[in-house]
Amino acid sequence: MSRIAIAALAAALVYVPAQAQEYPARPVKIVVPFAVGGPADIYARYLGAHLGESLGQPFVIENRPGAGAVVGTDAAAKAAPDGYTLLLMSNAHTVNETLIPNKPYSLTRDFVAVAPINYSDLMMVVHPSVPANTLQEFIALAKAQPGKLNYASSGPGTPYHMAGELFKSMAGVDIVHVPYKESSAARTGVIGGQVEMMFDAVTTMNEQAKAGKVRALATSGKTRSGVTPNLPVVSEAGVPGYEAVIWLGVMAPKGTPPAVVSKLNAEIAKVANRAETREEWAKQGASAMTMSPEEFTKYVAGDIAKWEKVIKVSGAKPDR
Repeated sequence: MSRIAIAALAAALVYVPAQAQEYPARPVKIVVPFAVGGPADIYARYLGAHLGESLGQPFVIENRPGAGAVVGTDAAAKAAPDGYTLLLMSNAHTVNETLIPNKPYSLTRDFVAVAPINYSDLMMVVHPSVPANTLQEFIALAKAQPGKLNYASSGPGTPYHMAGELFKSMAGVDIVHVPYKESSAARTGVIGGQVEMMFDAVTTMNEQAKAGKVRALATSGKTRSGVTPNLPVVSEAGVPGYEAVIWLGVMAPKGTPPAVVSKLNAEIAKVANRAETREEWAKQGASAMTMSPEEFTKYVAGDIAKWEKVIKVSGAKPDR
């Protein structure tokens, strides 16, 4: 082999690692397909700020809400797979895989999993006029009055809606879904007594429960929430095996270099594992999640399968 050929081969062998080490060489965009001010937006900005500090380039948040997260997600799917466009996703995306079958993209076809961020429990609450002080009493009431009780959500396919449908399926009760356009309106509906029940974010609804505007019956995680340690989880209070949380993660367009995915995964895990991060998130009712890209890929697939079953049983349809 000539000296020129040997030199070319050596250059090729070191080229890819050098490129990976240099990433990012310019600003990175995180597409958030949800409105400003919501949990996804808040945690995306937190994550972006810390990634910018550690990697030396700005991580710019671009909110592109619309069509149940489809608008922004489609834009991210069509971006160049170079690591400079990322998607902030949630389990609303895994629900949409079944709920909206004719989307212009598919999570498993058009994206690669990068890393999870965190998850938050939900709180099941009822209006104070509902004659049920425990989850068991509410289930008994719902079974005695099939189709008479209502529950609110921020719209079809949202974690609040799916938590309600999973509860109906596992508890064997008939409760009518009342979709609102946004979570604040749904919350107002429960507080005002227009609907009897709702699953809502712990940190948001806990203050309303403390004020006596709603009655908290349970939280939705596997274990009791650190925010409400005296409140049982649904699975221990009457519906064994129940779990429904809001979780967030990061994905990238299919074809993004594995070295870039690995680097981002490691940096996101560093942010999530910081003691200050875990302490701050715990106060908000959120718990950090860390997985390898491979583990997160399996997690996303499992969540898609979980909600596919719920959607088929409930007959849930998109609001369009």
